[in-house]
Amino acid sequence: MSTSTSFYSPNELTKLEFKTLGNNVLISRFAKFYGIENMEIGNNVRIDDFCILSGNIKLGSYIHISAYCALYGQFGIEMEDFTGLSPRCTLFSATDDFSGDYLIGPMISQEYTNVTGGKITIGKYSQIGAGTVILPKVTVEEGVAVGAMSLVRNNLKKWSIYAGIPAESIKKRKRRCLNLMR
Repeated sequence: MSTSTSFYSPNELTKLEFKTLGNNVLISRFAKFYGIENMEIGNNVRIDDFCILSGNIKLGSYIHISAYCALYGQFGIEMEDFTGLSPRCTLFSATDDFSGDYLIGPMISQEYTNVTGGKITIGKYSQIGAGTVILPKVTVEEGVAVGAMSLVRNNLKKWSIYAGIPAESIKKRKRRCLNLMR
């Protein structure tokens, strides 16, 4: 273990047994993974301190997941290339039924709960602002920027900027970034 970095070495990463693991991946030793055998990680990915990734997660390439983010992927989470999560974002692909008809929590037998959900997809070139929460069954289309402290409960249309609780479209987003790495 290197004392000069809080990131796993490439050799240490291969021993973690991700489903797939690309090149140039930096993962903090302080990040936690549950169901790591179901996680796919592309090239040029960085996952910072105190993140939790759980369930079925697919990360493309050129992705940054900032400190204190939580990705709960029971029903699947996919982040496509050139996407990122700012600090303290939380993505829930599953949710309990809070109606009062069922009990809630991981220590309750499934016969008494009603967990539902669906895959979350974050399209290419999208960035999610600090403290944002994304609920199940949401698609954030290509090129979306979401402002800090937003609640995303519906699909977001491509190349737009959203913010608020719930997140609403503010204006169109420029596409210059598409030409930067050609």
